Amino acid sequence: MTQPVTESRSVSLPAGELTLSWFAETHRGRRRENNQDAFLVKFPLFAVADGMGGHIGGEIASASTATRLAEAVAEDAVTADAIEQALARAVIDISDQPGATDDGTGTTVTGVYLDTTTPEPTWVTFNIGDSRVYLFRDDSLAQVTTDHSVVQELIASGRLSPEEAENHPYGNVITRAVGPTDSVVPDYVRLEVFDGDRFVICSDGLTKELTDYGILHYLLQNDDPQAAVEAMLEAALENGGRDNVTIVVLNVARSGDQPVAD
Repeated sequence: MTQPVTESRSVSLPAGELTLSWFAETHRGRRRENNQDAFLVKFPLFAVADGMGGHIGGEIASASTATRLAEAVAEDAVTADAIEQALARAVIDISDQPGATDDGTGTTVTGVYLDTTTPEPTWVTFNIGDSRVYLFRDDSLAQVTTDHSVVQELIASGRLSPEEAENHPYGNVITRAVGPTDSVVPDYVRLEVFDGDRFVICSDGLTKELTDYGILHYLLQNDDPQAAVEAMLEAALENGGRDNVTIVVLNVARSGDQPVAD
């Protein structure tokens, strides 16, 4: 069983300092026999992977993805190229495992990393599948990533409302994953670094049980990353815990000069 992880880190910026604190936890949930989720919290990269596939296939897929991303962090500064190379290696790992040969074996992956290769550091979110990154800023919550799912495509085309999507029978069907038959190029979103920002990175085991409003509620009630994660996890389990649940909360404190908001 993966143990919860809590840590903090200070980073010198061209003007001022960045202090990050985070907490991550994963839980099997109340209805699954095993946990196919994995997470990585290793500065400057924070990620969640939600495996899928029979037997141990999903566990292998998510664990391989987290391991390869960790290697990318160790090698050099994290970039989009490094992310994609790590995911390509994970696909080879998944294909080479006898226990991961079932049809549909693969994993979602989503996360955020601090890009220090530019004069002004920025956050970059990345996503394949329906795990999510949320940004909490100015007491508001916004989903940064866009789900790669059948339901999301129906919403985008106007054929389904967000309310109708909540209980749609195809709610678990994703259109992209890290696996032997899928692309490993994520969608990216670049964000400026602001004091007070908080990120929530999670598998759909959380969002199946907790609305965006519910996530916002627990962030407003809990400034500490560990307290926020534990409150959301408890709520998800109380609401049914139908899937594995993985949550990372990352707090950002920035001193000194900051970019001007648009």
